[in-house]
Amino acid sequence: MSQHQQPSKESIRLWLRARLATRSPPPDPQQIRRELGWELVRIARDPKR
Repeated sequence: MSQHQQPSKESIRLWLRARLATRSPPPDPQQIRRELGWELVRIARDPKR
């Protein structure tokens, strides 16, 4: 999937159903950042790291 392409509504519905079926709490903020690639953006902006 390219960076600018959005998932289909049906795939979002399937993901949401699966997520709700597990009844698990949301991941911690650090895990969300890793999954979204925010750490990579921060590293790229901060050349000292």
